[in-house]
Amino acid sequence: MTDIDGFELIAPKAYGAHGVPHDHWRELRKLDWLHHCKPEGFDAFYPVVRHDQICEISKQPDRFLNGFGIVLESTTQKEIIQADQGIGQMRVIIGMDPPEHRDYRKVAASWFTPRAIDSVAPIVEESARTLVDTLVQRASGGEGECEFASEVAAAHPLRVLSTILGVPREKEPQLLRLTNELFGSDDPDLQREGEDRSQAVQALAMEFFQLFSAIIEDRRANPTDDLASLLANGKVNGEPLGIMETLGYYLITFTAGHDTTKNALAGGIRALAEHPAEYEKLKRNPDLVPSAVEEIVRWTSPVNYMKRVVAEDLEFRGQKLRKGDNLVLFYASANRDEQVFEDPYTFRIDRDPNPHLAFGIGEHFCLGTHLARQSQRALLRELIGRIDTLELAGDPVQIASSFVVGLKKLPIRYRLSEVA
Repeated sequence: MTDIDGFELIAPKAYGAHGVPHDHWRELRKLDWLHHCKPEGFDAFYPVVRHDQICEISKQPDRFLNGFGIVLESTTQKEIIQADQGIGQMRVIIGMDPPEHRDYRKVAASWFTPRAIDSVAPIVEESARTLVDTLVQRASGGEGECEFASEVAAAHPLRVLSTILGVPREKEPQLLRLTNELFGSDDPDLQREGEDRSQAVQALAMEFFQLFSAIIEDRRANPTDDLASLLANGKVNGEPLGIMETLGYYLITFTAGHDTTKNALAGGIRALAEHPAEYEKLKRNPDLVPSAVEEIVRWTSPVNYMKRVVAEDLEFRGQKLRKGDNLVLFYASANRDEQVFEDPYTFRIDRDPNPHLAFGIGEHFCLGTHLARQSQRALLRELIGRIDTLELAGDPVQIASSFVVGLKKLPIRYRLSEVA
């Protein structure tokens, strides 16, 4: 038996204070059943923590549903975010079930294939090169410091995603602020200001509406070959996407693509700074960059979890589950599963095999996986080519978020290589 009540697993403020709860997950992975949690301030749920359990559930989207929401909201969050107002009105593909999900996924699927993503490689590489140029220029006597999370990790996917979604460069700071406020809504340093949290969230939604609506209107009148135009003029079963579905597509493409990549990059650079032998290994063998990216996303698991709701009374591995029960699939736990990964708590850039679940599995496998990998590879290649060493210049600070997890501050000290 275990006395884990689930609060440390799901509460945003617990992550901000204590970080990712690997110790709790390790204990839960030893169980042969799903442990029932009743954390104060949240609905009851079953944490799903093992790799094979998550795979089995994810491959049965008709029995374990996304349509009731992918986040286990606290009582306070439910009061703040009303389903019939603002952000609550937006419909995103990740919150749809089959067959609807498959129909909506087809709208953008062709743009995210490896061949299509290759077309944006110049944008990705220019962004990475420009950011490392800045680090080189700021260095004095061959050494420099930066706050990597905001100055580099956030800036790189911001430039890439803003370009393909038609966001004017002068609007990028606004979009970054909005994204921070959305995913950091429980973090006092990131959340939108306002004494009335509900009104603050509605104001956040209105800014998103205004920003993306203007782009949608322009791309419908003046279509180009970018993703913004594809979404603005998208159709499902021959009918144009509704405005809330279109806005939802823009929102999920940017916010999911940005914060996951940002947090992977920040967490990955922290890992490389804390494991200098691995960084040296990567510099000596740049061909390991793709493998290093896979280890980074396993190690950081930016999308910490997804919620599923049981569709009907059923048995799961001999355990009775009831219709409406909440299951929380903790990918970060699965990515440390001792039954799947050798030395799972060791950061190793040449790990092989590496069957991590950082991009999900099954019906809802991440649509932007190829772009995320391409973005991270480009930045790593630039760094190892011109930065000789990395080390922490202060204590990293975790975001108070349990859904998309990562660092809001990562002070880094670096030394330039001779070629820089």
